[in-house]
Amino acid sequence: MAEEKETAPPVPSPFYFVVSPVKLVVLSVATLGIYELYWFYENWKLIKEREKLDIMPFWRAFFGFFFCHSLFKHIKDSAGSHGVAVTFGPGTLTLAWILLTLCWRLPDPFWLISYFAVAAFLPVQKTVNTLNSLVAPHHDPNTRFSGLNIAGIVAGALLFILVVIAFFIDG
Repeated sequence: MAEEKETAPPVPSPFYFVVSPVKLVVLSVATLGIYELYWFYENWKLIKEREKLDIMPFWRAFFGFFFCHSLFKHIKDSAGSHGVAVTFGPGTLTLAWILLTLCWRLPDPFWLISYFAVAAFLPVQKTVNTLNSLVAPHHDPNTRFSGLNIAGIVAGALLFILVVIAFFIDG
């Protein structure tokens, strides 16, 4: 008689993209905001998989200005339905993120304000991390910097140094 193997119950998956606030800020600033697009993509990808939606996460990330509010609202609604306290307004944070992102068009040195755009993500990510801890208590908190993360930080730092050098040469 064949022995039946016990199968472990499936490990619950996080609802949204898991990343520590520190890592989110560092990678966003170091990659000149490109990590924010990746953040959007990962969140939309998880929503698509979980809810079996017919959406294209890449394009929702690429056109983040148009889909930011719906993502923030989606996160707020999910958190609220699971009893997680939500301390942010999707409309306010969407407006803040868009306006701060558009500051890159300001003259020198005021364009540096655009680096603060990631601040609009912090209350959302705090809510995401709380929700993920509730629905998937044993998930990886994604606090460590991978080799690719470090490469992005180094590339961003080098690009920033080149911009500063160009600023002083032109100035």
